[in-house]
Amino acid sequence: MFTGLNRNVAVLSLTLIVVSLGFGMVIPVFPFLISGMGGGGTELGLLVAVAAFTELVFGPMWGSISDRVGRKPVLALGMFGYAVSLILFGIASELWMLILFRALSGILTAAAAASAMAYIGDSIPQKERGGGMGILGAAGGLGLILGPGFGGGLAAVSLATPFFAGAAIAFATIPLVVFLLPESLPAGGSQQARGRSPFRIRAFLSSMLRSPIGILLFLAFLASFGLANFEAVFGLYALEKFQFGPAEVGTILTVVGLVSTLGKIFTGALTLRWGDSVVIKTSLFAGSIGFLVLLAANSYTTILLATGFFVLSKTFLRPSVLSLTSRRTTFGQGMTMGFSNSAMSLGRIVGPLWAGYVFDRNFTYPYFSGAVILFLGFLVSLALQVPVPPPSPKDAEK
Repeated sequence: MFTGLNRNVAVLSLTLIVVSLGFGMVIPVFPFLISGMGGGGTELGLLVAVAAFTELVFGPMWGSISDRVGRKPVLALGMFGYAVSLILFGIASELWMLILFRALSGILTAAAAASAMAYIGDSIPQKERGGGMGILGAAGGLGLILGPGFGGGLAAVSLATPFFAGAAIAFATIPLVVFLLPESLPAGGSQQARGRSPFRIRAFLSSMLRSPIGILLFLAFLASFGLANFEAVFGLYALEKFQFGPAEVGTILTVVGLVSTLGKIFTGALTLRWGDSVVIKTSLFAGSIGFLVLLAANSYTTILLATGFFVLSKTFLRPSVLSLTSRRTTFGQGMTMGFSNSAMSLGRIVGPLWAGYVFDRNFTYPYFSGAVILFLGFLVSLALQVPVPPPSPKDAEK
């Protein structure tokens, strides 16, 4: 698979592992930092949301810039800025500094994510693109699995240590991007991007929403919303229904990460066999059922199995949506992937806010509403047309 591109995919995967590893490493530290600075739950929620918001705003801009100047410089710049933002986190002494540096981190993470996905869109044949997106997704998932344990151990030295360690790893990755990764964008920039300002975001978004990929941007939002809706309140849900403690919840979330990462590895085989459109529809329908299965689980064993089923159903959705978006866009790959990344960021903002709001009314509402929303997404996805292959020469002669 990906003949001649294995090294490039490996470098891209490594960069996303580093980004997600750094993010995972600092997750266990944030509550203690905020508490030590006099903050509480509201501030923690703001810290989580601000990065997703800045990714939402700046993802399309970075993607458009990469359409004009190339994927490689934007990716390298994103990695450098991300490393600097981690150092700033490590030296922050006030809450406003944490929020400001978190926003900066989101801006620069958007540059790395949009350019990496666009690189795959440039380099990999359309039939194999879902597999490429799946590998990048698996790389990000691996970092989130390894990061929390690694960061928690380093925090025993000091709360700043995980940030400095993440920055060092990010800096070490930049030479791989600079020296091993060839530029994937043709000389002169993307054909669709020529003569176009990268900052006319509103006009291009309006055009995209009216284009064949408008429905896919909506589905990208749903893919992110569904998972965020699950993750945001799962700890509270497990405590309310089962009286689980941190150890049980931690084990379940580890299962989430493992299933998600393994599932993304096999996304390519599924999309090659059935096509992106079929995988998207199946994932949305299975995800809506998965929410109901979670509600029906009544023991530690069944909640593990139910969680695994739900996460597996959602795992195939995101890379399939990205792959189909990349194939059907009439805009530059960078700008398109930037908008897709922004749609997912919007889901990561709205999902936790919605889940927390309805959880306070009834702890089952987030998953009931999640089931309804994903089923509506399934109905919307039925509008996706499966391209009919052109007739073969033999058929044309008949």
